[in-house]
Amino acid sequence: MDPRPVPPVPRLFRAAVAPVQAFFKLEASSGILLALCAVVAMLWANSPWAHGYEALFEAPLALGAGEALFHFTVREFINDGLMAIFFFLVGMEIKRELATGELRSPSRALLPLIAALGGMVVPAAIYAAFNTGTPALKGWAIPMATDIAFAIGCLTLLKGRVSHGLVVFLTALAIFDDIGGILVIALFYGTGLHVSWLLGALGVTLVLAACNHYYVRNGVVYALLGTALWYALHHGGVHATISGVITGMMIPARPTRRGREVLQELHGFVERILNEPEDEEVRSSQLLYIEERLEDIEPPLTRFVHLWHGWVGYGIVPLFALANSGISVRGMHLADLLAPLPLGVMAGLFVGKQVGIFLFTWASVKAGFAEMPGRARLGQLHGVAVVAGIGFTVALFVAGLAFANEPHLLAQAKLGILLGSLLSAVVGYLLLRFAPPGPASEPAPDPRTDAP
Repeated sequence: MDPRPVPPVPRLFRAAVAPVQAFFKLEASSGILLALCAVVAMLWANSPWAHGYEALFEAPLALGAGEALFHFTVREFINDGLMAIFFFLVGMEIKRELATGELRSPSRALLPLIAALGGMVVPAAIYAAFNTGTPALKGWAIPMATDIAFAIGCLTLLKGRVSHGLVVFLTALAIFDDIGGILVIALFYGTGLHVSWLLGALGVTLVLAACNHYYVRNGVVYALLGTALWYALHHGGVHATISGVITGMMIPARPTRRGREVLQELHGFVERILNEPEDEEVRSSQLLYIEERLEDIEPPLTRFVHLWHGWVGYGIVPLFALANSGISVRGMHLADLLAPLPLGVMAGLFVGKQVGIFLFTWASVKAGFAEMPGRARLGQLHGVAVVAGIGFTVALFVAGLAFANEPHLLAQAKLGILLGSLLSAVVGYLLLRFAPPGPASEPAPDPRTDAP
């Protein structure tokens, strides 16, 4: 053992860094950071420095050159540009679950699909009932979304109280929610279609499909094609962030070679080099060869998900929350909160989600289409259905599209999203915390720790 004392600076540094490292090891850390950014945005927008909040996110940006010069505000760059990377990760998550995960067979996918339909149709219908005949009706899709980061984060606080089967069920349900939200954005929140640009987008998509078929693994290729697709969709009238989903779905999900084949090849190679004389330069090239062969058994999809998960979960999504959650309540009255729009959003998220998911799931189990997920009790299923009413990231995104030119309605929608999501999180947590555990309840790891 080295008898020399440890210098005081490194020891202090380790003491300062340890809590940060512990936080990022938490499964719920990305959800906690997201919530903190939302709180900071609300406090900032209602503080004496509120002007600085708007000045920061409304500051102009110009990207590109010549004919391809784009003018954004900082908020628009986050919402239309950086969020395409968020949807890229969503697209990869969807493909991974369809290819190798919980949605790879129709029997596994049926129940969460039915539950997701209930969790989309009922909230939209409740919102529409509140807002029929008003300009706010076009925001009908706002309460349809489940925020997977918040919802799974809430369940991780209840380890031992929620079965692994229910966690998987909620994860799969949220994936179908994502698919539904993507289709809604693409079909209903465009700006008027332009066929020539959409044909160009189709051409880029076909090139992406060819890259997937021929197993292109270079991330730069997908970045360039994804950017071209974003540009074509932007001009084609479809919201450009859909380019992220399409690109993500085109990343190869399976390895080029079987793992056993590669390992047998490396076994012979390692035995041979161990008997050779030690040479640092030669050994470096040999290790590089081993690394390249191991990459053959790691699908590009897995590599890209791991690469982007941290950037999205701890960077892009919290930044989105900071830019879009700052709602000034100064000058608002109780009448604003009780207006049809925020009431429709709150009722859609808190009431519509739990009613739609619980009833559609219960009816499917009763009809014999599927078994109860995780052999859970009805009380646990109800609690998970309530937690699914946490609709934050995608809900805010849809609200921004629906009311882009109506700031008063957008502020009301955001207020409804924040209150409805908070109510769903608190009530869902309490229901699951005090509900009797089902026969299959056991602590289990989050099967989707790479979720955005």
